[in-house]
Amino acid sequence: MTDDTHPDFTPAPDDVVWDLPGDGPQRTSLLVLPHAGGNAHAYAEWRRYLPADVRLLIGQYPGRGARFAEELPRTIADLAGPVVASLPAGTTEDLVVLGHSMGSLVAFEVVRALQTAGRTPRALVASACRAPFLANPCAVHPERLDDDELVAAIKARGGTDDGILDEPELREIIVPSIRADFAIDDVYRCEESAARVDCPVTVIGGDADPVAPAASLDRWAEITDRAFATHVLPGGHFYFQQQLPAFFSVLGPVLDPARAPGGHVPAAAAA
Repeated sequence: MTDDTHPDFTPAPDDVVWDLPGDGPQRTSLLVLPHAGGNAHAYAEWRRYLPADVRLLIGQYPGRGARFAEELPRTIADLAGPVVASLPAGTTEDLVVLGHSMGSLVAFEVVRALQTAGRTPRALVASACRAPFLANPCAVHPERLDDDELVAAIKARGGTDDGILDEPELREIIVPSIRADFAIDDVYRCEESAARVDCPVTVIGGDADPVAPAASLDRWAEITDRAFATHVLPGGHFYFQQQLPAFFSVLGPVLDPARAPGGHVPAAAAA
């Protein structure tokens, strides 16, 4: 699915990365990696909340949208690798990488890959997710669930239009990619000794999130020696959906460090 109605939409090769630039010269690029079962379309509305000089890039995973015919992902490398390979030229010079839920783990792997290539991004932002060296405390085990049970588990987390999940033809299209993503998220775990990035890390979560409890978010501090900040906003696993302006107020200083005192993103008190 491509967002052909968006006037600024320019697909990258193979539609692996959507490119939604603002107006005028682009100061910073924000790369967004979707949640398990998510697609780039769900994050396209973020463009209108970003400054005009921030370029919005959104990863599109295999098995959905224009990549529907591709083989479903089996490992996190199947999600992160094509994104790294498809980043538009020059975007890693001032790049912030952000993921939500499972997308935070994909974002972490993207940062590690770019770091290995000598192209370390300026910052990593993890949203509503465990630290990458921790085992998944809320595994879904999609291999044990039939489609109805899996859909019920997805609805419990939120973030997906129930109307789509209740429509048999649409559900038949999207459930396989959701099943594949949760299978990856269930088992992913980076060795603690390898779980390191050489850039500042910001973590954002919801105060009522049962999947990534607010009390666990500070464990992300263990992956970096650079600046670290935690922000907790009201809400559950998809806390940002009803309060995008507040979410982008938190994200703003990461995209423009000059907005934060001392050039660092200020930590917010947990709600």
